[in-house]
Amino acid sequence: MHIKDVLATVNDEFQAVDKLIHEQLESRVPLVEKIAEYIVSSGGKRIRPLLVLLTAKAFDRADADAVKLATVIEFLHTATLLHDDVVDTSDMRRGNPTANARWGNAPSVLVGDFLYSRAFEMMVELRSMPVMEILSNATCVIAEGEVMQLTNVKNPDTTETQYMEVIHGKTAMLFEASTHSAAALLELSDADRTALKEYGKELGMAFQLVDDVLDYEGDAEEMGKNVGDDLAEGKATLPLIHAMAHANEEDRQLIRNAIRKGGLDDMNEVLRVVKSCGSLDYTRQQAIACRDRAQKHLENLPASGARDALAALAAIAVERTT
Repeated sequence: MHIKDVLATVNDEFQAVDKLIHEQLESRVPLVEKIAEYIVSSGGKRIRPLLVLLTAKAFDRADADAVKLATVIEFLHTATLLHDDVVDTSDMRRGNPTANARWGNAPSVLVGDFLYSRAFEMMVELRSMPVMEILSNATCVIAEGEVMQLTNVKNPDTTETQYMEVIHGKTAMLFEASTHSAAALLELSDADRTALKEYGKELGMAFQLVDDVLDYEGDAEEMGKNVGDDLAEGKATLPLIHAMAHANEEDRQLIRNAIRKGGLDDMNEVLRVVKSCGSLDYTRQQAIACRDRAQKHLENLPASGARDALAALAAIAVERTT
């Protein structure tokens, strides 16, 4: 199943989300609308709201509340992107200049705050305490994940366990919250809620693991961002952590020094070591293991086209090149 087939499963609901997104971006401050419209219209995959809709569709409940929850999730995600680009001093996302590159850091941060606030306004309208509990907790975990990543920048002693904790917080948590909050909104059984929560978590982990592989072997034009960004920022992602554990002493020191100083001066040599140690293959294998666990969590859900689409989405996350 291709991503187009997955999207076709909830095409009408996805269009309703898009409509609601633009309605909810309305603000009496023109710059808020301009920046918010720019970031939400810049070609993102919208995987997280898709997860909400597919979860609801799997139980024949893809109604107006599910559309609203999907919009909340997209606003939360977009807010984190605005903040992340400022923190990472990124100048390109999805093939376009970042909002902070166009308007500056202060407006980007403040519009991110606006999107967070608007998301919580809409969340209250759903009148579901379980949903509010899941999403308020998720936003805290995401913030902690970002701070944890920041404290690990230019630290070559970052362990694989610490790395997994960071990517769960900064990426997988919102995937997890998307399916978990949708299950809570639908008031599903505890077993189904747990299965969907764990599915979302494993999908998010797979997604980030593949992202970290693509940072070393992707195509910048196709990906819409700079290849080697992680090394340039001094981030010890799993390919580097694995390579340092398996390289000879000289190559290990090469990677440690590259992480400490950041930049791309040593990119070619680092890539040589990473490839010779099989570190990209190792990272991809970890993503495949996450995919397999994600799909297994779906096995006891009712058979439906939406459940098949969720399973396909886990496969697509691992096979993608962007």
